[in-house]
Amino acid sequence: MAQGIQALLGVGGEWLNDFSKTANTSEGIPAQMRLGLLSPLYLRRLFERMGATYIKLGQFIASAPTSFPAEYVEEFQNCFDRAPPVPYSEIESILREELQRPLDSVYEYIDPVPIASASIAQVHGARLKSSQKDVVIKVLKPGIEDTLVADLNFIYLVARVLEFLSPELERTSLVAIIKDIKESMLEEVDFRKEAVNMEAFQRYIEAMGFDRQAKSPFVYQHCSTKRVLTMERLYGVPLTDLDSIRSLVPDPELTLVTALNVWFGSLISCESFHADVHAGNLWLLRDGRVGFIDFGIVGRISPRTWAAMEIFLASFATEDYNAMASALSEMGATGNDIDVDSFAKDLQNIFSSLQQELDTEIIVAAARSSDAAAVSANVVVDERQMNALFLDLVRVSESYGLKFPREFALLMKQLLYFDRYTRLLAPSMNMLRDERINITSNKHTRRMN
Repeated sequence: MAQGIQALLGVGGEWLNDFSKTANTSEGIPAQMRLGLLSPLYLRRLFERMGATYIKLGQFIASAPTSFPAEYVEEFQNCFDRAPPVPYSEIESILREELQRPLDSVYEYIDPVPIASASIAQVHGARLKSSQKDVVIKVLKPGIEDTLVADLNFIYLVARVLEFLSPELERTSLVAIIKDIKESMLEEVDFRKEAVNMEAFQRYIEAMGFDRQAKSPFVYQHCSTKRVLTMERLYGVPLTDLDSIRSLVPDPELTLVTALNVWFGSLISCESFHADVHAGNLWLLRDGRVGFIDFGIVGRISPRTWAAMEIFLASFATEDYNAMASALSEMGATGNDIDVDSFAKDLQNIFSSLQQELDTEIIVAAARSSDAAAVSANVVVDERQMNALFLDLVRVSESYGLKFPREFALLMKQLLYFDRYTRLLAPSMNMLRDERINITSNKHTRRMN
């Protein structure tokens, strides 16, 4: 309660200050201020001040455009998961408590300066004593799990009370959404589950013969627990660092083809797929392999959704908007009759607009530099634009009564990341029509053209 009151007072003060600046202007009060602290901007600031649970909740809102209003999804793209590091003495105490043995019997050394610090966990570099291997240790911050459980139970209770007081809210599936958020967030703080995801992905890589082309970190189970994850330290560069990539491999395009084949294959041949392939989690390693890092967020796709997704991808590649409309109608699981022709025209308008924006962006980048390499390097991953496209797609689809499963949103977001990597590393390649890239329903068959 103290944390909540402090956050309300702080953000409330910001709102009053902003309100006083705009109240007497000729333009009047901006739309984003009329809802007070419930407006997207100030609600996002409030979530950031209220700590780990609400930051994660904000990130969930940002990744679930099928469940929340577009203006909130767009604003919560800016919900940054950053937090001051916990003193190393506290991290050391957690490690001793979890591993139940002297740390110097497990690690040769642990760097007290963290590599990264987020709201839930902190990461330190280290070296194992027995094998002398470099590792990273991901440690759950003290008190986080108790805080999450208390906060999420409170949010769930509020949702139940609101549905009881206002029965029409049942149609919004508010309690079901909160339950989904709770399960997702509690899974993220159990590092044993992330370890299982990582090991399953590495088994898939080896089973499919990708082990010379791709890698995920090896998990050291003897020094990993629910709150501590010790894994192999990988060295490399993000897929957006074109200059460094060119110093490591002669053909960046082949690196992208590898990443696409490994990721597409995992949709159907792995227990789960990596559902957060932003540049920080997808690297080119020093040995030329593609590294998939951080398996805290994964997706699991149902056969029905994947069958419709294959048709969607094929129609996207060939610009067959009628087939795309039919695939989305099947995925949206609506009982209503859909005017496919009208839906197809709306989809064509969305994707034509997107293509024009991206082409304009590349032309502008080209105008700034005569160096062709610099042109590609200027086309950076713009998450806001990706989500704007997906929001347009969801908005149009919902106008036809369609509701997509969350796994579709996760898939689309990763495809949009890969689209941007394609424009950076292989601007002339169509990732959905290139014959080197396989999108198959079984291990023998179909190569999509």
